[in-house]
Amino acid sequence: MDISTDTARFNMIQQQVRPWDVFDEQVLETMQGVPRELFVPDAYRGLAYADVAIPIGGGQQMLEPRIVGRLLQALSLTPADKVLQIGAGTGYVTVCLARLGGNVTCLELQDSLAERARANLTALGIANAEIRSGDGLGAPPSDGPFDAIALTGSLPTADGLDTLTAQLKPGGRLFAVVGEDPVMEALLIERLGEGGYRQRRLFETSIPALVNAPQPRRFVF
Repeated sequence: MDISTDTARFNMIQQQVRPWDVFDEQVLETMQGVPRELFVPDAYRGLAYADVAIPIGGGQQMLEPRIVGRLLQALSLTPADKVLQIGAGTGYVTVCLARLGGNVTCLELQDSLAERARANLTALGIANAEIRSGDGLGAPPSDGPFDAIALTGSLPTADGLDTLTAQLKPGGRLFAVVGEDPVMEALLIERLGEGGYRQRRLFETSIPALVNAPQPRRFVF
């Protein structure tokens, strides 16, 4: 049975995102208003609103809708917030961030994904987000610090988080997934002041690592 995209999007919100403890109405309305099918490769178009991770090339995938909802809710964005995103993918999360926040800078290491993300943002008329080609785990952008930072791929180890949290303004928030299969945890790190941070564990999940993510040290016998 064919289901219209509007109905599929509504069902995604009500049956996947909201039941996963996403209660922020602005987040739900934002996800309801973004045509997720635009960001999905043609071969997976029928799965645009399914509760699955969708391959997008380069070893990366679109996050499940429920994870996107938790990410957006955790960051508590306002229209005045300056946001940094690490890993654009095809731009779905970028559009959601742009509709909730102020100015969004997104770094994508893979040129093919960056080009697709730019095209998708243009198609939706998103003017307050910029996709830059580059390694988000390398040198920090010169236009920081930021009110919020979102990592859409995982880090096998917490190494490197210090560099990212240093880019937060006081009161800023960072969402990251840290760990290796079978145990990864989504974390929210808040900057309390010039030297203090608070970390909160949100949920367990499993997503692909960011390209060039620092690898944990291995014992050699």
